[in-house]
Amino acid sequence: MVTSVLAVTASAWGVLMGISPVLQIRRMLRERSSREVSLGYYVILLAGFLLWISYGIAAQNLVLIIPNTIALLVGLTLVAVALRLRRSLGGPHRDQAHPARRHRDRIAAPDHTQRAPGPQVGNPHRRADPQSLQRHPQWNGVAGGRKRWARKGGESSE
Repeated sequence: MVTSVLAVTASAWGVLMGISPVLQIRRMLRERSSREVSLGYYVILLAGFLLWISYGIAAQNLVLIIPNTIALLVGLTLVAVALRLRRSLGGPHRDQAHPARRHRDRIAAPDHTQRAPGPQVGNPHRRADPQSLQRHPQWNGVAGGRKRWARKGGESSE
C-alpha cells in the first residue's frame, strides 16, 4: 500500500517537474529572447528523459513512462521556441531583449576602446618617474613587480 501511494505521489510530482519549463517558455516569449537559456543543458536533459522512457517501456512501468514523456515533450517545446527565437532574431547573442533591458544594457555597457588620458606603459602602480625615485632611494625600479630593496650605497640586491 505504502509503495503504491509513494509511486503515485512520485509520478504526480514528476509531472509537475516535467511541466515546470513552461515558466521558462513564457518568459522567453514575453521577453522575445532566449539568451539566458542553455540549450546544451536541455539537450542533455532530453537525452536523459529518453533513457528513462526506454527503461520504463522495458520494465513496463507507467510510473516512469508518463512523467518522463511529459517532461520530454515540454523540453522539446522549450528547445524549439529557443531555436526559433535565436534564428528569427539573428543568432544567440543578438536576441532582442525587452526595450527597457536594451536601454539599460546600452547605458551600463563599458566602452573598452577608450583608455585613460596619459601614457599607459608598464605597471600603473609602479612609481617609475625620477622624482619618486629621488624621494624614495630604497626603490631600484626593477620591472615586472620584482622590486628589491637597494643596499646602502646604491647597490642593487639582485
